[in-house]
Amino acid sequence: MNPRDDDKQATGLEAHEREAGRGHDQGVASGHSIARMSESSALQIRQLEERRLIHREDSVRAQSDAFREIRTRLLWLGGERNFVTLVVPVSPRSGGSFVARNLAAAFAFDEYKTSLLIDCNLRYPAQHKALDVDPVNGGLIDYLEHPSIGIHSALYSTGIPRMRLIPAGKLRENSGEYFSSFRMRAVVDSLRSRYTDRYLVLDGPAIKDSPDARILSDLADFVVVVAGYGRDTPAAISQAAANFEGDKLAGVVFNHAP
Repeated sequence: MNPRDDDKQATGLEAHEREAGRGHDQGVASGHSIARMSESSALQIRQLEERRLIHREDSVRAQSDAFREIRTRLLWLGGERNFVTLVVPVSPRSGGSFVARNLAAAFAFDEYKTSLLIDCNLRYPAQHKALDVDPVNGGLIDYLEHPSIGIHSALYSTGIPRMRLIPAGKLRENSGEYFSSFRMRAVVDSLRSRYTDRYLVLDGPAIKDSPDARILSDLADFVVVVAGYGRDTPAAISQAAANFEGDKLAGVVFNHAP
């Protein structure tokens, strides 16, 4: 593991959600998206567990059910249209990337839905390493800096049917200017609206000491805050949640580290 990766293996999850509004653009027919997302080599159970990913077997049943519950709640909030969910931890190493990755996997469990995980943690990107993806064609920042390459060159297979990844790309210290750009908003809107079955999950940086999470929330329909169980205090959690509009805050997930 990269010591800067803020993932933590969850041994239990608890979600407290607030009712949120919705309102999205209608995309095109979903069948074409699903048909194009076949995996040439789907990951086996051992590989999934090495990547700390949920699956359908009994060995991770509790974790899988927890992420399904979060997915179900978001789908209820979102209604019939697809949406963008931002997942952000209260503080580093609270497990935000772990939750984002597995929430995207939970959406892909449904054979009538697809998911796209976008790594927006530009200082400490973790998803390409966690999923063992070699970003040879670059990632999000490469596209934002050089849009002529096209965003679809930065979509990578994950080994999970119906789930794709856009890695962060080049490391950047000052990421706010990218996230607040017209190009960033345009690409998120395009990726969501292209297929009505596609659910986007943005893996954002820690809320503490960074404005990036708040900036990214402007691109999302819902925000899921991840609190490290025994790590983040109630005061810190409340302060973190206060950064987001009430109708966007879908809930707080408590990530139990071993």
